[in-house]
Amino acid sequence: MTATTEAPAATAPAPEIGRDRRRKEDQRLITGRTRWTDNITLPGMVHMAMVRSPFAHAEIARIETSAAASAPNVIGVFTGADFGDELGVCINAWPLTPEQVTPNHSPMPADRVSFAGEIVAVVVARTAAEARDAAELVDVEYVELPAALDLKEAAEDTVLAHPDAGTNKSALWVFDSAESGTGGNVEEAIEKARTDGIVIEREYRQQRLIPAFMEPRSVVVDPTGEQLTMWSATQIPHILRFALAATTGVPESKIRVIAPDVGGGFGGKLQATPEEWITWAVARRVNKPVKYTETRSESLLSAHHGRDQWQKLTLGATQDGTVTGFKVDLLADLGAYVAIVGGGVPVLGAFMFNAIYKFPAYRFSCQTVLTNKAWTDAYRGAGRPEATYAVERMMDELAAEVGVDPLEIREKNWIKHEEFPFTTVAGLTYDSGNYEAATAKAKEMFGYDALRAEQKKRRDAGDPVQLGIGISTFTEMCGLAPSRVLGSLDYGAGGWEHASVRMLATGKVEVVTGASPHGQGHETAFSQIVADRLGVPFEDVEILHGDTQVSHKGLDTYGSRSLTVGGEALVRAADKVIERAKPIAAHLLEANVDDVEFSAGTFSVKGTDQGKTIQDVALATFAAHDYPEGIEPNIDAESTYDPVNFSFPHGTHLCAMEVDTETGRTTMRKYVACDDVGTIINPLIVSGQVHGGLVQGIAQALWEEAVYDDSGTLVSGSFVDYLLPTAADTISFDIDHTTSPSTTNSLGTKGVGEAGTIASTPAVVNAIVDAVRHLGVSDITMPCTPERVWKAINTSSSTGGPTEGAAMPHFDADESGTSSTEGAGA
Repeated sequence: MTATTEAPAATAPAPEIGRDRRRKEDQRLITGRTRWTDNITLPGMVHMAMVRSPFAHAEIARIETSAAASAPNVIGVFTGADFGDELGVCINAWPLTPEQVTPNHSPMPADRVSFAGEIVAVVVARTAAEARDAAELVDVEYVELPAALDLKEAAEDTVLAHPDAGTNKSALWVFDSAESGTGGNVEEAIEKARTDGIVIEREYRQQRLIPAFMEPRSVVVDPTGEQLTMWSATQIPHILRFALAATTGVPESKIRVIAPDVGGGFGGKLQATPEEWITWAVARRVNKPVKYTETRSESLLSAHHGRDQWQKLTLGATQDGTVTGFKVDLLADLGAYVAIVGGGVPVLGAFMFNAIYKFPAYRFSCQTVLTNKAWTDAYRGAGRPEATYAVERMMDELAAEVGVDPLEIREKNWIKHEEFPFTTVAGLTYDSGNYEAATAKAKEMFGYDALRAEQKKRRDAGDPVQLGIGISTFTEMCGLAPSRVLGSLDYGAGGWEHASVRMLATGKVEVVTGASPHGQGHETAFSQIVADRLGVPFEDVEILHGDTQVSHKGLDTYGSRSLTVGGEALVRAADKVIERAKPIAAHLLEANVDDVEFSAGTFSVKGTDQGKTIQDVALATFAAHDYPEGIEPNIDAESTYDPVNFSFPHGTHLCAMEVDTETGRTTMRKYVACDDVGTIINPLIVSGQVHGGLVQGIAQALWEEAVYDDSGTLVSGSFVDYLLPTAADTISFDIDHTTSPSTTNSLGTKGVGEAGTIASTPAVVNAIVDAVRHLGVSDITMPCTPERVWKAINTSSSTGGPTEGAAMPHFDADESGTSSTEGAGA
């Protein structure tokens, strides 16, 4: 091996960042050549089925298991009483206040059930089918109790969800800009507006939603080795490992958690579930590998739900539409238990109700409430969609009151691009943004003026099909989050992320990340980042993740943190590799280390054509025949990055909806999204994230709702009744981007995974209301089904109530009472 070589004449690799790359992982995912949790089969493995309560609230008087235990190939039948403390406890990692009421959450209670679908017994058998059949033979005697179901009534403690708690009120959390020093007194601002300005008061309902991920939850536990190994379809393998160790008494070093390829999560797998705890306990009890995979019905019934709030909003403004104060009072339904981060989800929204606006006074108050329904927790956007919906609906209401275009009222109040960095009334510092540029591009793409002209023409003509234009100018806080901030909010973990970069002897690169993907394209985007940083081919980078024995340190994936936090950890680890390699490269080049430069994968000596590629250095380090004294033969490096701030993507979304005033049917005519997500690593992946997010947000506006009957039974417990859109139910979206790089990470990235969901719901509802506002309609409760739209029109102030003799129009069976017409139905 010679000391010096000429720098390679080959052209440096083309930059990867900003390049469309098909996802590396898709080859195995779409061909089925991968390993989902339910694919795992271990020697001697047995299967488990759950017995679930049909009652929302009941005492367990007796469980008779003998018939099930004698069924063919049954290994055992277990109840909560069979385990005691060995079963562990489902944790709450985010207590909002020291006084928070947090009911004990046993994975399998022995005495009382608190929601329909709660597990009361399990059956273990040789096959999954035999376990399910035997579960039908378990006889449970219940004593039904009154159930707390209605959120507002539960807040009044009319019926107690947990009688031993003495109240349904879990925690009250308040942010007041006057007390925090970030703004003025909101009560004074609103009172002044009542005298000489405008005050708008509204109450909006955020309906309960179900994450409905593609792959149902599944877990396998193998207790037979030196370590106990759990495979789980989870977003949070590292957090799950910690939770198991903290609650079951097994040392963390003896626990290995593996998240193989995971088919979607949307926050719904950001959980340490009862099913995981039970499978863990049962596997240890029978000393065999045990698998549990839920059915889709079980998933809808008992996997955690999202949203479910009442929002009482009061906005004060001057006569010209300048906002002077904004007050938010929330009731948030936690369901039967305080989930792992569920209590804190509304608090994430607390910092976003002011959105992109310069509100001088602000107060947020949230009362979390316990009910006898499935527990709620993070769902795509986690608090931010709820906040954005509220403020963007209110800005439309203010524009209507002032009598100006809704875009004009927003521009009057938003932060101008030259004012960044800007500290908001909620106390966050937005580092960069340009709302004017995103809005201008969105208007041009949308054909805004032409559509407004068409809208006026239809109104003047009294057309039965009216046109509405909906606006959502949004921002969000991504990259959850600086550890010190989370600590100040009593969150139970930090916000850092870990990565390591290994240079292999053959010149290939192994990257280990603590971010655990569930469909976002991490392997591709992370490979692009590292390939650019080290100057190696994209194909030579391998991303390892999701296994706590391979990736020993991490905080996993949620809150659009993977790129902004995990990606930055990768950058810093790669930079350390370069710095560690420099002394060895200088030695090989017989140069002073201060004279060595690194560019496009090559170390070179300033002013010469001498060079060594990073692959040359990796091989020389592996051989260790010739390296400097006092330097260890190792250039691998790792980094733990704690963000200094959130990142704040933003955008302008515009939606045109047609509303048939005679039937209530709605049709999406056009949808435009212009987002600013900072530096884009892979435009193709970003487009996919935006499209998927848009459909989820639009689905809340038009179709999805988890509904319980008066006894606490989930009546939308299958996809027959819980309406999920398909590609055939939407239109082609027009998307584009402006770019204001983040100033708080070296890549300039901001996060995109939740943007479409956050922005689209208010855009669609604003459009529907805009179409019929001239008929006296100012709100329609989501989802905006044809029935609800028709009723709103026919009970509006302009008609003085339903038209005499008016009847709800007939819909064909295939329309199912949902918004539907050509190209946009359900």
